[in-house]
Amino acid sequence: MNNYNTGRPPLILKEYGRNIQNLVDYLKTIEDKEKRSEYAYLMVDLMKQIHPLANENVEIDQKLWDDLYIISDFSLDVDSPFPMPSMDVLDRKPEPLGYTLGKVRYKHYGKNIELLVQKAIKLEDPEEKEAAIILIGKLMKTYHTIWNKDNIDDATVLANIQKLSDGQLDLDLKRIVEENLFESTYKERRSKPTNGKNRRGGYKQNRNSNQNNRRRRN
Repeated sequence: MNNYNTGRPPLILKEYGRNIQNLVDYLKTIEDKEKRSEYAYLMVDLMKQIHPLANENVEIDQKLWDDLYIISDFSLDVDSPFPMPSMDVLDRKPEPLGYTLGKVRYKHYGKNIELLVQKAIKLEDPEEKEAAIILIGKLMKTYHTIWNKDNIDDATVLANIQKLSDGQLDLDLKRIVEENLFESTYKERRSKPTNGKNRRGGYKQNRNSNQNNRRRRN
């Protein structure tokens, strides 16, 4: 049976779409706060990559966390780098994200993942492209865990990325497995500075992590 929006609760922030709101609703049901916080960081990573001002506005991190709290109807209890905003933030005019319509190949991943794949394809720097693949893999693995009871292996995630990119995005599977590249790095990020000046973009952050992994391996 197809799921239609008719009869569903209204979207709180329409610019992020139904998939994001469903994920946030799921976050609120997770009893373990650390796990809930881990998924919240991944959500913000996704929101950052699809936001048009992610690389232009140094205060984008706080705005995205504000948006996450708004979507949760101010009821999300997580360890975040910013305090929950007051309800006055609802008076802020939303910024359009240019969300494109069209058929989604993997419904449990959502349209935003496909947008990230297309963005990653256009990256020219090899390290930035690799970091983008890793971020996408982490998000896909998390989404699958959320919507399915069974775990998904790295080989399947990589195959999905390859299919969505028509073979233009690839990474060594053996390295992915050995270095746990598709696993969340929430604990590492939580201990790092998280103000706007130090957390400009998710791809660059993962790029630095990749460089550290190479040093340890060597």
